[in-house]
Amino acid sequence: MRAEPAPAGPGAAAGAPAGPRPGLRLAVLGAAAVAVGAFFVAFGALDALALIGPMRARRLATMVLVGVAVAVSTVLFQTVTENRILTPAIMGFDALYALIQTGAVFALGSTAVIAVAPVARFGLEVAAMLVFSALLFRWLFGGARRSLYLLVLVGIVCGTFFRSLSAFWQRVLDPNEFLVVQDRLFASFTAVDPALLAVCAVVVAGACGWVWTARRELDVLLLGRDNAAALGVDHHRRTMAVLVACALLVSVSTALVGPITFFGLLVANLAYQVAGSHRHAVVLPAAALLAVITLVGGQAVLEHVFGLDTVLSVIIEFLGGIVFIALLVRGAKR
Repeated sequence: MRAEPAPAGPGAAAGAPAGPRPGLRLAVLGAAAVAVGAFFVAFGALDALALIGPMRARRLATMVLVGVAVAVSTVLFQTVTENRILTPAIMGFDALYALIQTGAVFALGSTAVIAVAPVARFGLEVAAMLVFSALLFRWLFGGARRSLYLLVLVGIVCGTFFRSLSAFWQRVLDPNEFLVVQDRLFASFTAVDPALLAVCAVVVAGACGWVWTARRELDVLLLGRDNAAALGVDHHRRTMAVLVACALLVSVSTALVGPITFFGLLVANLAYQVAGSHRHAVVLPAAALLAVITLVGGQAVLEHVFGLDTVLSVIIEFLGGIVFIALLVRGAKR
């Protein structure tokens, strides 16, 4: 089955129905994100807001950082690969994270791993994922243009290898240490060390700031390699720069809270439908706002309605998997 390349944008097709202007849509999304954040922080805590508010605000900041990082990185990855069913997670980043966690406990023991300072552990995890992504992207995009089939195949092979090695190590772990590993393999927004938030905020803000300055060149990349070169954009250099930013955002978000495989796919494709424009100046903030609304709103519902009877990442993976299957089926029909 052939994966379908991304079109120029949801509103680029001839005869597409006119809708509200992109600026109005972003304003509505922004207002919804603020409302959801206020609801998450203040619901049921007005009498003790001074005590509970800071804790919830810290978790809100975590979800905002992760949501923005995942959304922006997914849009960037889909732009350079010219396909809307691919995400950085498919390329094996989540499996590598699981391998790092399992390997650390297997080699050092859970006591030694827990004793490592959160900032040091976070830095090592980010560095390992960045090295892997640099090697992978350099090989895939460093020379002649590789086919999409090879890109997907390499990601699947790497992910399968990492998962197989992780599964082998997990089978020989002590049951108590296995529980420690399992706890780290589910994305959690409730146990983030406050010292990491400032570091992540600087990294995400810096990467997103660079992406924003390159938004017009990203629009040109949507036209393909030949058209981008004809318009004066160094396609190879810009693609590599975008992939570095993408890998940095994915590494930081995964190391901060854990893997969320299909979340980026979900919010990115929602953003294409909601944005009403193919321009990255609209799609990127739309995806980021939708990610914040989804994460914060979902966590608020779980806590305030269902009493944390389940994990948010499980629901996100379920919905994202459905979206992924739907995109595959739609591409096959076309």
